[in-house]
Amino acid sequence: MAQQVRTAEPVLEEVADGVFAYVQPDGGWCVNNAGVLVSGKAVALVDTAATEARALRLRKHVLAETGRSPFVVVNTHSHGDHTFGNFVFEQATVFAHQETRREIDQAGLHLTELWPDVEWGNIQLSLPTVTYENGVTLYVGDLRAELIHIGLAHSTNDTVVWVPERKVLFTGDIVMSGVTPFCPLGSVAGSLRAIQQLRELGPTTVVTGHGPVGGPEIFDRTEQYLRWVQVLAKDGVAAGLAPAEVAREADLGQFAELLETERLVPNLHRAFAEERFATHGDSLDMARIIKEMGAIFGEMVEYNGGPLSCHA
Repeated sequence: MAQQVRTAEPVLEEVADGVFAYVQPDGGWCVNNAGVLVSGKAVALVDTAATEARALRLRKHVLAETGRSPFVVVNTHSHGDHTFGNFVFEQATVFAHQETRREIDQAGLHLTELWPDVEWGNIQLSLPTVTYENGVTLYVGDLRAELIHIGLAHSTNDTVVWVPERKVLFTGDIVMSGVTPFCPLGSVAGSLRAIQQLRELGPTTVVTGHGPVGGPEIFDRTEQYLRWVQVLAKDGVAAGLAPAEVAREADLGQFAELLETERLVPNLHRAFAEERFATHGDSLDMARIIKEMGAIFGEMVEYNGGPLSCHA
């Protein structure tokens, strides 16, 4: 039976002059946020969406609000919920970190295999055509946006989009709002370092990769969760336990209210590796990672007591 898609309508809200957040409730698996920058006759888009239908709906909202198609799409990282919809914006040039392009190409449509009952549509991979190593300045009319590669965090290739004159920050999935962090393909410690960098930018409005728009207080909950995971991992390694065992025994406490609590399992896998001084390099062997994540996905299902819900 196909999974039921949640029908809550996305909201395109102006969070500062010419800066919009496209928020898709409720922010769970593969239900991500995007951003729109508008100045004069120019429009740029930060991330797309997971399915063909969601990407087309995003395009409809952008056209209704601005009357124009984006000339640029920025991918904050390689994961399919933020990149699969690139192809519906045919007139746009796609910007991303150089590793984002490589990982999109190597991972292909693997994400669709994790939830085969989702109506993904006729997705066509559309790789970034402009890449960078550290970052680039993008001008959308008179609006300046800094595309900053933030280092190893949610992934190996996270880009944040900082609009300094508006003090608006698009974090991608380095930070999520009301949603459990997810960094098995990145780093727990790296995410904490990245959050400190994001704080130093001084944003007043934070548009996360998933969940409601907020302010810099969003950083606090993410930091608290990640430090808690580090403590669990330290104690688990010392006790000779496996990540899934530690997850089952852990008291979620204040973090029980976050969506997708089953992500504790893969986060502990990453934290265990870091506790043993194992870090990712600049590139991931995507074939190996996909195989490993398949096994960890099974552990998440077991922790959850049943299939993981994806309402993309």
